[in-house]
Amino acid sequence: MANASRMTSLQRREQLIQVGRALFASKGFEAVSVEEIAASAKVSKPIVYEHFGGKEGLYAVIVDREMRALTTVLTSALNDSTAHPRQIVERTALALLSYIEQNADGFQVLVRDSPSTDPAGSFSSLLGDVSLKVENLLMEAFKRQKLPVKGVPYYAQMLVGMTVFTGQYWADRPKVSKEQLAAYIVDLAWHGLSRLDAKPELRFEGRKARQSAKRGAPDDDARRREAQGGETAAQDTASQDSAAASREDTARDGAPQPDGPDGAPEAEAGDDSRPDAA
Repeated sequence: MANASRMTSLQRREQLIQVGRALFASKGFEAVSVEEIAASAKVSKPIVYEHFGGKEGLYAVIVDREMRALTTVLTSALNDSTAHPRQIVERTALALLSYIEQNADGFQVLVRDSPSTDPAGSFSSLLGDVSLKVENLLMEAFKRQKLPVKGVPYYAQMLVGMTVFTGQYWADRPKVSKEQLAAYIVDLAWHGLSRLDAKPELRFEGRKARQSAKRGAPDDDARRREAQGGETAAQDTASQDSAAASREDTARDGAPQPDGPDGAPEAEAGDDSRPDAA
């Protein structure tokens, strides 16, 4: 343990935090043991217990540090009352993605399943705090637009959840840049918010839609019968007209041709026997 003798207590503590954060990020809290932490840091188990009292204490310190870092960047992005609402959305999305980019292990620790002994200061509680801030911003915007505020808490949760889970996905698959992903998030969030209905409803699968469909079924049958009846009547009329036209043609064919002015049959056009043909 020659390496241990060259570190101060603060340096050793920081080393254990770095080692623990990487292990918790890759394996999760339950799968990591004190033995593995000590072996990775090249120290004995008593050193880990001396600094943190066990892996629970080390985990709590790591989560607290990451929570404070993420809270700071998100609060800073959300707390500018002079900024345009879209700018706030852009700043917040970029703030989260920047944190993920710069603190990949820390973010993985936060989003992984926490131990059952984890206190209220967890990632879910942080998201709850952020959602409340977003809710306050949306509440003001909804009132300005004279929209019902009943759904505001849910819209806030949707926005935060959409951004966080997209960030999680991106952390494992960073195939687009941070700015491009932020643009995707803002585009969906902003255009969705700008086209909200005052009374949103399900147009096809909701209760009203199903009831309307049931009421409309007999009317549809009646319209089909009426259309079929109209087609039959039209066909009958067409048949009658065709028969009448056929009778007229037959009568014309059997009638004598009218005579010319001298009592002789009129010459057909182009006939050389006409008097003026000479």
